[in-house]
Amino acid sequence: MKKNKKAPWWVREDPDAQAEASKHEHPIPSRRFLLKYLDRYGRPIGLDKLTDRLELPDKRDVNALKRRLKAMLRDGELIRNRRGDYCLTREIQLVTGTIQGHKDGFGFLLPDEEGPDVFLSPHQMRGVMHGDRVAVRISGYDDRGRPEGSIVEVLDRCTRELVGRYLHEAGLGFVGPDNPRVSHRIVIPPDKAGKAVSGDYVVARITQQPTVHTQPIGRISRVLGDENTPGVEIDMAISAYDLPHRWPKAALSEAKAFGDSVPESAKRDRVDLRDLPLVTIDGADARDFDDAVYCEETQNGWRLYVAIADVAHYVRPELELDEEAEKRGTSVYFTRRVIPMLPEALSNGLCSLKPDVDRLSLVCEMLVRRDGKVTRSRFYDAVIRSSARLTYGEVAPALVDKDKKARNKLGPLLADIERLHALYRAFAKRRKRRGAIEFDMPQALLLLGENRRVERILSYERNDAHRIIEECMIAANVRAAKFLQRHHIATLYRVHAGPDEERYEALREFLESIGVKPPPPDPDPLHYANLMRRIADRPDVEMIETVMLRSLARAVYQPKNVGHFGLALSEYAHFTSPIRRYPDLLAHRGIKHVLDGRRAEQFCYNQNDMERLGRHCSSTERRADDATRDATDWLKCDYMRERIGKVFDAFITGVTGFGLFVQLTGLHIEGLVHVSTLRNDYYDFDATRHELRGRRSGTLYRLSDPIRVRCVNVDMNKRNIDFEPVEEKRRR
Repeated sequence: MKKNKKAPWWVREDPDAQAEASKHEHPIPSRRFLLKYLDRYGRPIGLDKLTDRLELPDKRDVNALKRRLKAMLRDGELIRNRRGDYCLTREIQLVTGTIQGHKDGFGFLLPDEEGPDVFLSPHQMRGVMHGDRVAVRISGYDDRGRPEGSIVEVLDRCTRELVGRYLHEAGLGFVGPDNPRVSHRIVIPPDKAGKAVSGDYVVARITQQPTVHTQPIGRISRVLGDENTPGVEIDMAISAYDLPHRWPKAALSEAKAFGDSVPESAKRDRVDLRDLPLVTIDGADARDFDDAVYCEETQNGWRLYVAIADVAHYVRPELELDEEAEKRGTSVYFTRRVIPMLPEALSNGLCSLKPDVDRLSLVCEMLVRRDGKVTRSRFYDAVIRSSARLTYGEVAPALVDKDKKARNKLGPLLADIERLHALYRAFAKRRKRRGAIEFDMPQALLLLGENRRVERILSYERNDAHRIIEECMIAANVRAAKFLQRHHIATLYRVHAGPDEERYEALREFLESIGVKPPPPDPDPLHYANLMRRIADRPDVEMIETVMLRSLARAVYQPKNVGHFGLALSEYAHFTSPIRRYPDLLAHRGIKHVLDGRRAEQFCYNQNDMERLGRHCSSTERRADDATRDATDWLKCDYMRERIGKVFDAFITGVTGFGLFVQLTGLHIEGLVHVSTLRNDYYDFDATRHELRGRRSGTLYRLSDPIRVRCVNVDMNKRNIDFEPVEEKRRR
């Protein structure tokens, strides 16, 4: 607000007025106030009347209010009626959320608030696309009591581009989307095809969204090439999942303005840790280093320093950088390419904790007992200078294998790394005692040639070097969560709920069917850990672990703390990777707010903000996972195209009524053995026991069983690989 100008009345009533003032030079009413005011007003209201009542005659303030109302419409907090007036969504009994399409034409509304998904018929889906935000009215319930809905209004069209294969048949051009959740075909007028040739993969920009009566219309904005074009899988994933990958000029300018080095003025009033031999330990191909560690022995254990890049010093709420970082939510890591959350000037430059240069950091300093319990901790701003950039491949041979050459290479840092290893062992014992679930499954490492095609696939397993860093980061994340909770700061917790009733029942039935005593209802992590110890020596241990893993929900971000089931922790937040995850940046802002001596109610985010950001960050994380999985599946299909007819050892990863899902041993490539290829018998599916059983022969195909298969077909468009079993004697 300008000085000597009387503040409008709403400033006194707005609970977030101070937070708004800390974020914006010219604050306007907060979301929370607008919702309360409209509730009190009791009826729809137009923009002109609302600006008059809020005493916002300034054009700049009116435009800012329009942007806020538009965001509230997009997020489903408000809706506009046919006269254009703003209404509270809850008052007209609508459910808002995001569309999730299905390849068979129907879809679901994933609600913003807690509640069941709402079924949308193929007719309802004709006018919308996967990812759109809509408001629906519950129109009925199916025979299982599940809600069915009809779309009242499209809040936000989120699909503006689609990637797929361009086809031209009988004088008509169209694009069949690569994303199976999009059932529409994009009509391409003859003069809008550009240089695309039938069969090319293209990016189609939608110029006319679908309606109940018409298909979407678009134009070819970019030709990606055919399926042999190097790197096409990444371009397709970027477009298919609408990943933000172009930087606004304003964001690049803001990042560049910080320069290449930390000025002396930024180092003042910080704890100077430049003499502390902190090190980073990452993968060999890592380029952004956001955490450095060091520990020293104390009389009762260790003092652990976890220094995290101080991204919040540079990326502030009012900047274009922050708006873009929030939109991206996370960095996306493809094979040989990264789409970073922050411009490279920050992510690989000024915020990256490179060795032998000064860097700003937020430090979590912890005292750890010999039994692995953290007894005290404190956070503070610091300036550090990393001593070395180490890799997992350098550290593990020195610690685990006692390789002389690797130990000599570490030189004077060896003693520091061995102390970290001793600390890790204490953390690991405590982790085991509290019942954290250990699913340490190997990963696939794709080695690409110069033409970006897969030459080899290796099985990549974590070692003690990975686990050292993991346990140090977990300890810091726990302390961050406790700190923010203790100071009542709105934040995002990383929560992982235990199995719900339906998942538990499925697990119980399966375990009882194979003679294993199940955990009790409403199990805690220790029950799972004890079960894993009981089955460790069984020949079907992999099958049981797979079913147990599937009984657990996915971890999400939310402001309500319910603990982390998998890690067996009552408080957990993400704090240690602010270069690549937006929730970590939010945690840093909350901690620094407290360190600056300000009160919780002055923080620039409230609970409602965190509800919205939690949904968004969980969504961007899923989007990144889906996009990278899609690109990886493409590369694996490309690898198998040249191996059609070859025989492989495999094991069964899924059993359904229509066949078996198998994974090739050592290659981490999955495909389907259709039930029609299981010859000489008819097979019955037992969902409880996860098996197919031959009616006449009694032949069994069970989850985790070994099987030899031959590759018979690869469908690049659908990312499907088909196998058939090689004749062999099976268990009966």
